Amino acid sequence: MQSLAQEIKAFSKNNLRKQCTRVTTLSGRRIIETWKGSTVHVVEDTVQPETAVGYVQDNTWDLQVGFIKPHLLLGSQDAAHDFGTLRKYKVTHILNVAYGVENAFPDLFIYKTQSICDLPDTDITAHLQECSQFIEQAREERGVVLVHCNTGVSRSVAVVIGYLMSREGLSFQDALACVKSARPTSSPNPGFIEQLKNYKPQENMHVNGLAH
Repeated sequence: MQSLAQEIKAFSKNNLRKQCTRVTTLSGRRIIETWKGSTVHVVEDTVQPETAVGYVQDNTWDLQVGFIKPHLLLGSQDAAHDFGTLRKYKVTHILNVAYGVENAFPDLFIYKTQSICDLPDTDITAHLQECSQFIEQAREERGVVLVHCNTGVSRSVAVVIGYLMSREGLSFQDALACVKSARPTSSPNPGFIEQLKNYKPQENMHVNGLAH
């Protein structure tokens, strides 16, 4: 019986069987990778699947609207661009905090646009008072305001949380829980979360001369 050392010494790469790896790309294209020595050869798989099994783009509209308060709704740009959805929820005011998203029905609704970038280092708190004033305007006019960004996940969520903290007196955690309950996909970026955790609405109002 050979020792392990003898087996290793007698081993030859020629004894290895050729190995092929089938790879499916994000688009669903299939290729075959074959190792020969220290190089890999790539060829197209001649048998392609009838349907792609890689990344599938979701083109469906997100018309889910989060009910925060009777006068306050939260959603995506899809909801803001769907007239049927706006009428269904009796929307009168629309707060657009997306970047590069046009207002779809300027003659039919009262709009306010705040172009905000969804980046952790964007100063979201600098926009909160102005946005909160617009939401309050809608309530005072007995209207309903839809707050939206692009996907209704980060910027619009942060704005609504800021509103609940400054106008409803909620803590950050309570405001976040309220918003997540209404729209489960809510997830402000880490920078916004840190800013909101440290947000002191009353101090901010004094700085801007808004205190009574």
